[in-house]
Amino acid sequence: MVTGGAGFLGSHLCNKLLSHGHEVICLDNFYTGSLANIIEFQDNPRFTLVEHDVTVPIKIQVDGIFNLACPASPVHYQRDPIKTFETSVLGSRNMLELARVNGARILQASTSEIYGDPKESPQHESYWGNVNPIGIRSCYDEGKRAAETLSFDYRRQFRVDSRVVRIFNTYGPKMDMEDGRVVSNFIVQALRQQSITIYGSGLQVRSFCYVDDLIDGLVRVFLKESVLKPINLGNPEPVTMLELAKEIITLTSSTSELEFKVLPEDDPLTREPNIDFAREELGWEPRISRKAGISATIEYFKGALGSNL
Repeated sequence: MVTGGAGFLGSHLCNKLLSHGHEVICLDNFYTGSLANIIEFQDNPRFTLVEHDVTVPIKIQVDGIFNLACPASPVHYQRDPIKTFETSVLGSRNMLELARVNGARILQASTSEIYGDPKESPQHESYWGNVNPIGIRSCYDEGKRAAETLSFDYRRQFRVDSRVVRIFNTYGPKMDMEDGRVVSNFIVQALRQQSITIYGSGLQVRSFCYVDDLIDGLVRVFLKESVLKPINLGNPEPVTMLELAKEIITLTSSTSELEFKVLPEDDPLTREPNIDFAREELGWEPRISRKAGISATIEYFKGALGSNL
């Protein structure tokens, strides 16, 4: 079962699992997910859609759970911060309990945001983070930190086979063009010949992983016999927001110019993963270059925007 299966990452994961011959239950309440993301699977007899909110317990027989359910962009998770926090905490508790009852393996999708505005870079799994517990991003940051706590407490107390993946910035086709994430923002603005919005100085550092690489990593973590600590999954190649904006302008042949705005509260200045553990334990690292990934994403948005360009 993939919770949040109609979302950006969830729909790609459903596709990957179906392509490997698995029976897949997609569970989603469509708070941020979209039916359009999974419409291609509707006629597949091995695909089942269950419309449900993970904050409500559910009885269903499953062999494994990928718990991806949670709004993941600031635009979405700040819209209803209490709901976001409940989804991370109550939703994770319900899915862990379901895993316990079924004797199922569960992968909890965590986030690089658990590191907050880090004092060290790149971020290694051993780093405990620098998180503001009462800021506007806290509903997501602290919710995911609590979900990690629950995952490891269920492992220790009930011997649930849980594993935690800290997902760093990921992009690719099926991103919501209105979700406020930097890659989709920049591409859509560039294609529309609008000003590219840069927050702060534009020197903030991020690393961007193409969705196919990330999904491959998730599956590898799930299939590994034993995973005893959180694993970072992301692309360790850093890029500033200024560099990214200029790359996208070039790749779209856009006439867009840069427009600078005030940096939002608690927006981290750096986000860069140390993936040594993933390399050693999974034999995993990103394969798709940023240029190739951005180019594929641009083509997707051209199709999505159509006549609105």
